[in-house]
Amino acid sequence: MQDTTPNTAARPAPAVGAGGRRILVIRLGALGDFVLSFGPFAAIRARHAFAEITLLTTAPFADLARRAPWFDRVAVDARPSWGNLPGLLRLARQVRGFDAAYDLQTSARSARYFRLAGRPPWSGIAPGCSHPHANPRRDFMHTLERQREQLAMAGVSAFPEPDLSWLAGRAFDLPHPYALLVPGAAPHRPAKRWPAERYRELAERLRGRGVTPVVLGSGAEAPLAAAIPAAIDLTGQTTLADIATLARGAAVAVGNDTGPMHLIAAVGCPSVVLFSAESDPALTAPRGPGGAWPTVLRVPDLADLPVERVAASLA
Repeated sequence: MQDTTPNTAARPAPAVGAGGRRILVIRLGALGDFVLSFGPFAAIRARHAFAEITLLTTAPFADLARRAPWFDRVAVDARPSWGNLPGLLRLARQVRGFDAAYDLQTSARSARYFRLAGRPPWSGIAPGCSHPHANPRRDFMHTLERQREQLAMAGVSAFPEPDLSWLAGRAFDLPHPYALLVPGAAPHRPAKRWPAERYRELAERLRGRGVTPVVLGSGAEAPLAAAIPAAIDLTGQTTLADIATLARGAAVAVGNDTGPMHLIAAVGCPSVVLFSAESDPALTAPRGPGGAWPTVLRVPDLADLPVERVAASLA
């Protein structure tokens, strides 16, 4: 992978919100993006140990955020359209009154929240904000290094390893050793999926090695599990906390570029992540403790990725 180590020595900046009592953090996005922000969340909490920190996020991640040790409050962004005046007024009330804000979403949408918030000290990309992430190559950096550099430019100097012990659920009664298979991905992006028949063959090979394959996914992905009869089917049965606990006990995980693989890698499970030309692992690959990279297998079309290559990566 390319070296994207932050280089912030040339841009020292006064800390954002020094002494502030109320801090806003913005992170919307998808599950993988949210998981990649665990480190930044921990760094912001370490920087503002005695402040009241509010996370603004979307509904799918609110419960997970409330369990995390980094936030005192969690607000849900309903993402009103820009023509929805009542919705925008509600959003403005949610983002006002803070001593400082860290926009980790750094999208065109979240940048507009800077004005809604009344222009407080702000780390992000909003025009005119006090602590811009002023690296013109920021969009070519992996999310992990990009956010770390953004925070460093805002005066955050300590980046402790995030403690994920709070992320604990059911272990289920599975035979050991077992391997996790994640054959799904966003349904509107089918090019991110390795064919289910390849997962079926991989599961049979794992069985032959004495390893029990276990399929994870949403309830809507149950047909994928049905196509892998050698595996135990847990689709639709696991919470995000359950997935983390299962990952801690697994010998290995194999999956597409999808949110659960980020969670699995984050808790330290040895992971093999499959990428097509649909996404770039240099920018979005899951990362493990200490920023460790998983094994990444990338081909332009996942239909051309042979089972032999994936099986060899598990040796």
